[in-house]
Amino acid sequence: MEKILDIAEAIGHEKGLQPEKVMEALKTAFVQTAKRVIGQNFAFEADVDEDTKNLKIIQTITVVADNDEKLQDEEIAPAYISLTEAKEYDDQVEIGDQLQIDHDLEDYGRTAASQLHREIEYHIQRLVEDEIYNKYKSKVGTLVSGRVTRVDAQNNTYIEVDEIRAVLPMKSRIKGEIFEVGDHIKAVVRRVNMDKENGMQIELSRTSPKFLEALLELEVPEIAEGSVIIEKSARIPGERAKIALISTHPQVDAVGATVGVKGVRINAVSQELIGENIDCIEYTTIPELFVSRTMSPAIISHVEIVKNEEGENEKAIITLPTDQKSKAIGKSGINIRLASMLTGLQIELVENDAVTTNEDGTVEEKKESVDALEALFN
Repeated sequence: MEKILDIAEAIGHEKGLQPEKVMEALKTAFVQTAKRVIGQNFAFEADVDEDTKNLKIIQTITVVADNDEKLQDEEIAPAYISLTEAKEYDDQVEIGDQLQIDHDLEDYGRTAASQLHREIEYHIQRLVEDEIYNKYKSKVGTLVSGRVTRVDAQNNTYIEVDEIRAVLPMKSRIKGEIFEVGDHIKAVVRRVNMDKENGMQIELSRTSPKFLEALLELEVPEIAEGSVIIEKSARIPGERAKIALISTHPQVDAVGATVGVKGVRINAVSQELIGENIDCIEYTTIPELFVSRTMSPAIISHVEIVKNEEGENEKAIITLPTDQKSKAIGKSGINIRLASMLTGLQIELVENDAVTTNEDGTVEEKKESVDALEALFN
């Protein structure tokens, strides 16, 4: 094929691929075509002449001893030649040398041309898919947006994102969301799979904590530039979320910057999440203080961290006034669940009115007597 380098460059420009990778795909296509039309058991390689920009198919035959077992194997014998036979072509040849025979696929007629066309199409398509796969594999956890093209009977939403079609499963939608064809929506890339039967599949999510983080990065410049870092996040989609923030700059208030003036920034994110309430918490490495902050809006009296046998934090025993217990638990247990998700600890609540703290820091239950009750009214 003439001007193969120009062709590789043209394909690369059209498909958005590197010409070097296109060239390798073309070489593979030529070799596979040669194997199909000339001989499966022959050893071929494709070579490009930089001066003429032409591609040549070269059959390589390795010289072996006359009694070599490879010559007796019908499957691999065509790739080898005996020393005696090789000397008929070149009397200087030695064992281990390689003889090369040039082939021109044009000499094999329409069959070769048709096969070459299919091979080129196949390998270029695989290259395009690999490029897209690698591109979106690196985007897992990042925000993308696109237009809804279809909603199937199971309420899976298919979205056109740039050059690909992704799917937003029903389970990854916020409760109460309804999408129609033509809607533009945002989501994060949750998973990218590649298999032989279905090709590449890209799954999106709007329920992942990463979606909340990506929206905040989009809305809050301080997070985008790195002066405020989202250390941890937890959410119950469509209901409530908690995010732990830390400032890397002494003059930047992490919570204030994220909330914005009159809550304008956090409200914009909440609106995208169908009214999800978002609690912003200042992160600290002191576990007792961090647990206390995650229980907001409840006011905590005391936090005790219990470690497991390996010395890792496992459980938090929280002492609090009785009237704060309902706030700590939250509606349907949402507040305490989020606090547990954010801290990674089991949380146990103990009411102040029913406990006392010993000198060693352990919690002991009090038993109210009748005398204490009478003293209250006297």
